[in-house]
Amino acid sequence: MMQRIGLTVRPASVADVPSLVELRLANAEAHLTLDPGIYRVPQREAVVRHFTAVLADGAGRDGVLVAEDHDGRVVGMIEVLPLSDPPEHQILRPEPSARVHTVVLPAARGLGVGSALLAAAQRWATDRGITYLSAGIHHRNVDAVRFYRRHGYTDASRSLGRRVDQAGGAD
Repeated sequence: MMQRIGLTVRPASVADVPSLVELRLANAEAHLTLDPGIYRVPQREAVVRHFTAVLADGAGRDGVLVAEDHDGRVVGMIEVLPLSDPPEHQILRPEPSARVHTVVLPAARGLGVGSALLAAAQRWATDRGITYLSAGIHHRNVDAVRFYRRHGYTDASRSLGRRVDQAGGAD
């Protein structure tokens, strides 16, 4: 059963940078447990520079929304990152699309924060003509997979990869 707390979801501002940095770094730490070969904890200063630059441009391309609890504390964020259309020479059909990244503080999970952020992100995207949202999720992140599935997201593609032997030579 999902409890609701008094939430306000709003566009992030430069004043939110410290909260956004903490959310990004906490999310990075959590992802290290999924796969330390893929994920890292970025330098705090780099995260500060990123969010400061994104939010300083009021007409920015990317959307960053935050959820505040009834005490005004930022307990979650969602980024909506519009994607470029595929080049004309590729086989993919162009469709206005974006990637979403949701982060909710562990203490605020199960309270409707992620759902409120995702609904706000969908409105943000719709207002800008974006018709398709995707979320890149590590296959071991079962909570995130469950969350997005609950909100109608389905398997859209599969990404396979391997490390390339830098010494050369094929198997």
